[in-house]
Amino acid sequence: MLGAIVKSIFGSSNDRYVKSLDKIVQQINAFEPTLEAYSDEDLAGQTAKFREQLASGSSLDDILPEAFATVREASKRVFGMRHFDVQMIGGIVLHRGEIAEMRTGEGKTLVATTATYLNALEGKGVHIVTVNDYLARRDAEWMGQVHRFLGLTVGVIVPNLNEFERREAYAADITYGTNNEFGFDYLRDNMKHERSQMVQRPFNFAIVDEVDSILIDEARTPLIISGPTDDKSELYISVDAIVKRLDADDYETDEKTKNVTLTEDGVEKVERILENEGLLVGSNLYDVENTQVVHHLDQALKAVVMFKRDTDYVVKDGKVVIIDEFTGRMMDGRRWSNGLHQAVEAKEGVKIEPENQTLASITFQNYFRMYPKLSGMTGTAATEAAEFYDIYKMNVVTIPTNLPIQRVDEEDEFYKNTMDKFGAIAKLIREKNEKGQPVLVGTVSIEKSELLSDFLNKEGVKHSVLNARFHESEAHIVAQAGRLGAVTVATNMAGRGTDIQLGGNVEFRIDDELRDMSEGPEREEAIARIKMEVAEEKQKVLDAGGLCVIGTERHESRRIDNQLRGRSGRQGDPGLSKFYLCLEDDLLRIFGPDTLFAKMMNSNLQDGEAIGSKWLSKAIETAQKKVEARNYEVRKQVVEYDDVMNDQRKVIYEQRADIMDAEAVDDVVIDMRHDTINAIVADACPQGSYPEHWDIDGLKEKVKDVLAIDPPIEAWIDEDGIEPEIIEERITELADAHMNEKMGKDDPSIWRQVEKSILLDRLDHYWKEHLATLDALRQVVFLRAYAQRTPINEYKQEAFSLFERMLDGIREDVTRILSVSELRIPEPAQLPDLPDFLTGHIDPLTGMEDSGDGDGSATQAALFGSLAASPEAGASPGGSGENPYADLPISRNAPCPCGSGNKYKHCHGALV
Repeated sequence: MLGAIVKSIFGSSNDRYVKSLDKIVQQINAFEPTLEAYSDEDLAGQTAKFREQLASGSSLDDILPEAFATVREASKRVFGMRHFDVQMIGGIVLHRGEIAEMRTGEGKTLVATTATYLNALEGKGVHIVTVNDYLARRDAEWMGQVHRFLGLTVGVIVPNLNEFERREAYAADITYGTNNEFGFDYLRDNMKHERSQMVQRPFNFAIVDEVDSILIDEARTPLIISGPTDDKSELYISVDAIVKRLDADDYETDEKTKNVTLTEDGVEKVERILENEGLLVGSNLYDVENTQVVHHLDQALKAVVMFKRDTDYVVKDGKVVIIDEFTGRMMDGRRWSNGLHQAVEAKEGVKIEPENQTLASITFQNYFRMYPKLSGMTGTAATEAAEFYDIYKMNVVTIPTNLPIQRVDEEDEFYKNTMDKFGAIAKLIREKNEKGQPVLVGTVSIEKSELLSDFLNKEGVKHSVLNARFHESEAHIVAQAGRLGAVTVATNMAGRGTDIQLGGNVEFRIDDELRDMSEGPEREEAIARIKMEVAEEKQKVLDAGGLCVIGTERHESRRIDNQLRGRSGRQGDPGLSKFYLCLEDDLLRIFGPDTLFAKMMNSNLQDGEAIGSKWLSKAIETAQKKVEARNYEVRKQVVEYDDVMNDQRKVIYEQRADIMDAEAVDDVVIDMRHDTINAIVADACPQGSYPEHWDIDGLKEKVKDVLAIDPPIEAWIDEDGIEPEIIEERITELADAHMNEKMGKDDPSIWRQVEKSILLDRLDHYWKEHLATLDALRQVVFLRAYAQRTPINEYKQEAFSLFERMLDGIREDVTRILSVSELRIPEPAQLPDLPDFLTGHIDPLTGMEDSGDGDGSATQAALFGSLAASPEAGASPGGSGENPYADLPISRNAPCPCGSGNKYKHCHGALV
């Protein structure tokens, strides 16, 4: 009570913080008259002036007011858009490494230009992280106009760039790209064999657009680079056929975690079928020999029972394509892990692609925490403020709107079943449509979108459906969703990235209607006509009540609901939002409190009848909070496990960097050899034991195998007072002499190159195997809870022990290869190419994956982008002459390795 009184008098801590920034905004505004008088050249010259000030010892905060004012003036000249004062506040918040929560339509993209410009002046690079490639390209081109006007360079990272193009983009002052591309480039860089092959610079500053979507929603699943393993298509098909013969009584489902488990009767039934099919070893399904069959059975059950076509995935061109649960977009090329995607492919009867093995991985949490300064912006972050601070140490600052909000948020309406609910929604849409009010409807799946579309067709309402099936046209559909009488049904509006403007979007109309019209007086007249029509139509839409937003059910997260609501009422426009719910909605059915169902069913709610109450809305919000808390625990668990791997990852990646940077690694190789000898002797001759208990035969065999020498160990043992330390010293002397003699036969520079190559190769090999072991450990460590042990503590201990064993293995393997091998190549050994890998964004707990590089084209571009067609090869651009790349596994849609800029299929890969 007291807190509420204090807040009403003095405002919240957020209000007080925002108000404290007014002084800086006033300083920014004070520069405006001076800068308005500058010529374009003088304004662009501000960049050189600021850099001189920074070189002289000034800080970014010192030059912030004038730098922000410079960006505002540049924006006025380039776009005709002047930053509002609240946008300047947002820019200051971003510069300070905090999250700016700004409502939809407040111009977050323009806000970012101020903090981006200021921090780019240091020359260390600024990354702008977007949720998809379309926005990365759009913002780099759109906002890049201001930065280029002021003399800064702008790059963009999107799929299918070759290595040179990526390095050039990262070298720019400002680099736009998606979270996945930045993360995968980091992992790829740490799989390279030379520093010159790496594309990224040291981390400096990143601004994350739609920060809640990237750092919260997508952070549940780590980024994973993987390579293909053996083909098991027939086993997937066989197990899928068995699962489809089961009845609902044979298994139990848990919709919260999307898990399916066999009942006792189900196990017996499956065992009988597997025995008849010859797929079972023995008679017990859970014998260790049947581990692989059980794994495939679990994934097939999950695929058949829990994963629904047109909700979790679609089948397009004979391929299973994942649908992003947050945005409703098709995730082309992205695959679920642990065999789940293959199980779904078997279910749908399409070609089954091989499984993949992890080669490198990192969570978004640990990736983005490597930036010395990280900030973000979104329309909805306050509900996750605690998590942002807990994981990323970023405060959420709510920025006030430029104009007061006029949108009306009506109470939810509750119906008994889905059909009644959709019937009521369709009638409301028809009413709004008849008076010209535009309507935006948010659904949670393609299935629900198409169901509503059928209802609207029956009502005779013309409408557009925006879902994963029509992904290509989504920007154009969204842009015109505010036109008079427009009805748009959208699978999910989270992060669509296109502003809905009442009356329509002028730029999109010009692009759609005047695309084929050449420049000239006619085009200018047509543009003027379109602008006038949009202005007139906007007034009619305002008179009709603005944009009406309808939610067909509540999402798991309150943020997604708020994002949908936020599409209406931008920049002080009027608007309306309302959600329709029923007992059959997934959120209420899975997570709702039992009392909710009891009270609703006992209220004698008739078919077609609706109720609404604050109590009901509160109960729904409680269910959403339960889901949010559960998802937070999942994300927290993911990062806890990755923190263990992250410490090890840093050691390996730092070791790789040191090896690549060093001219010679002979000191490392010698240390490895000496450590290996120490371990071999300690194993055969334990401290404190008598010589007669030593394993002399094992020691001789091991020394010969690993060090390629045959010392007289038996003669040494006969000496009085012999100790393990003496044996170790003598073996070390012989091994060193052997290697010195070996290296003396060849050019030292060749040996240096060979040592580096072998070190990196063995390091990568053992790290890959270590990751696979950790994946398996993570899957089973939860069983330790039955023994009253904490799984994460068990995982830490086991992972540390496995890491030490991995390092021992690397030392011994490197020593063996260098000791046993004979160098016969007169020139330096070639460094191995990176493997042909896939990129993925995988949940280690559920196996669900959210991203990837489908045909490996980005990888192949990186692998072969540096190759150039030489005169000796007898090739020339355009595909004429002999193809020097014919034997390379290059995707036909990848850039041609010759560097022509054309796709491979239109260049050297052209079919004759």
